[in-house]
Amino acid sequence: MGSPVHRVSMGDPWSRHMHPDIASERHKQSFDVERLTNILDGGAQNTALRRKVESIIHSDPELSLKDNYFMTQNERYEAGVQKKFRIQMLARRLGWSEDSSELRYAYRALSGDLALGLHHVSLKALRSLGSEEQIAKWAPLWDKFQIISTYAQTELGHGTYVQGLETEATYSAATQEFVMHSPTITATKWWPGDLGRTATHALVLAQLICSGARQGMHAFIVPIRSLQDHSPLPGITVGDIGPKMGFEWTDNGFLRLDHVRIPRENMLNRFAQVLPDGTYVKLGTAQSNYLSMVVTRVQLLLSEITPLLQKACVIAVRYSVVRRQSQLRPSDPEAKVLDFQTQQQKLFPQLAMAYAFHFLASGLLEFFHHSYEAILSRDFSLLPELHALSSGLKAMVSDFCTQGTELCRRACGGHGYSQLSGLPSLVIRVTASCTYEGDNTVLYLQMARFLVKSYLQSQAPPGSTSERPLPQSVAYLTAPDLARCPAQRAADFLHPELYTRAWAHVAVRLIKDSVHHLQTLLQSGADRHDAWNKTTVIHLQATKAHCYYVTVKSFTEALEKLEKEPAVRQVLKRLCDLFALHGILSNAGDFLHDGFMSGAQVDVARTAYLDLLPFIRKLAARLESCREMAL
Repeated sequence: MGSPVHRVSMGDPWSRHMHPDIASERHKQSFDVERLTNILDGGAQNTALRRKVESIIHSDPELSLKDNYFMTQNERYEAGVQKKFRIQMLARRLGWSEDSSELRYAYRALSGDLALGLHHVSLKALRSLGSEEQIAKWAPLWDKFQIISTYAQTELGHGTYVQGLETEATYSAATQEFVMHSPTITATKWWPGDLGRTATHALVLAQLICSGARQGMHAFIVPIRSLQDHSPLPGITVGDIGPKMGFEWTDNGFLRLDHVRIPRENMLNRFAQVLPDGTYVKLGTAQSNYLSMVVTRVQLLLSEITPLLQKACVIAVRYSVVRRQSQLRPSDPEAKVLDFQTQQQKLFPQLAMAYAFHFLASGLLEFFHHSYEAILSRDFSLLPELHALSSGLKAMVSDFCTQGTELCRRACGGHGYSQLSGLPSLVIRVTASCTYEGDNTVLYLQMARFLVKSYLQSQAPPGSTSERPLPQSVAYLTAPDLARCPAQRAADFLHPELYTRAWAHVAVRLIKDSVHHLQTLLQSGADRHDAWNKTTVIHLQATKAHCYYVTVKSFTEALEKLEKEPAVRQVLKRLCDLFALHGILSNAGDFLHDGFMSGAQVDVARTAYLDLLPFIRKLAARLESCREMAL
């Protein structure tokens, strides 16, 4: 037998030694890294708490990630389950509650490599869609893992188009039960995590039928496996869907229901009820049953999607500091890869984007918390805007994070192709985010409908019934327009007000243009559905510009809150400048189209952009060393 293979891991003593090139980069004094870390964490107390949790997690041998890349799919699943319950035991012993910061930090310290993620998604759905009585009954069972649940929405034939779901829940007044049924092969629930082997219950999204009428999609708690021996219950066909591109620790599964009966009380009824005689009582809007998806999208941005780009930036920047390749001058020693402008052009926009998305997701989370309690109390005034923002921004962030993570991988050359670099697994995970919780194209178009309605509202004549204040995120549609870019020098393009208004101008023009094309088709006699389909490419372009504007604006607003932190503010401003200008240069045609900018101004903007690269080069190793970015 050959000698055993040595597996490289963070447990090796040498791997804890800091490379001298990284050490020298970090010793360059320019701003207080600890202070920026505190800001990203939301306060020094959060930084201290996070580090304490990380210490607990990394010192626990049962939570080691050492062998991850050497495991089979089945071993990854079993390890994911074991780690999940180890975390739960720690949480119980240390008093960490389900929604606590401690558990959030623990999950991130383990890179999300845990099973039973959909158990928590379904619990959030219960809290969003269930009545207080239902939450009181079921939530303790979820919390204590006396049942294990999944969220079963996607079907073999339908995903993001929720209205097309085929699974039926037909109410029987005689027995006061719902009969859950998969009427076709395409009605098979397909992809829910934790369903393949683990879940005992499923929160099933199905079309409600009562008193002979279809009432749309509603959520039902359906037992699927025995709590005694874990075998499928009568009428249940359930299993694992097989190998996937990634997420080996998650048992994505399928579910077919053959006239399975559940009690009337198992329909989540915060926003709708079925009375014993079959009468349907609507307590919310048609969109209120989609609240659980909104909750998940908002939280994914900060907890799952953006951190994947952050980690990729950390790996790629550190690699580019220690990797030496070629010479800048014939007589010089080999240069650090990060000293080449082309490498800076690859990585620094991704670093700027990681910070931009952190502040964007934090701002959206604040708006969500502001809106959520009102929605639970059946005040739905903010739901359309929240739904639009969560849809469009999830699409944009996951698109850009997927592109950026792959750019970071390529920037590391052949080493980026090694699983041990950590980059391939990040690419695979973030790629999935472009599809789960809504296909990105569909989500962009959901925001586009909101933008069309908002633009038409902004054009309503004074005194009309349509005249009312616009939602905050689209208030710029009625703001004074900057018709021509006034910038003449490179320094002019480094003013946040200028580039924010530039993005507003382009977004307004594209939204106006998309509405014009839609209305032209409608006025020519086209069917409204056909007219919409024939203008969706234009709507996509407008929506993406709006999302970029929202991101730039959120970054500049974050800077405004740092007036008492001039050094940190200056560093973040350079990243904000880079993010805004990178977007302008990448979409130069949109800024040139109506003469807002000239070709000469685009050249000046490029000069400003390129001048930012050496400035950020001096700070890059310190920016990636901020602990929030390195998690």
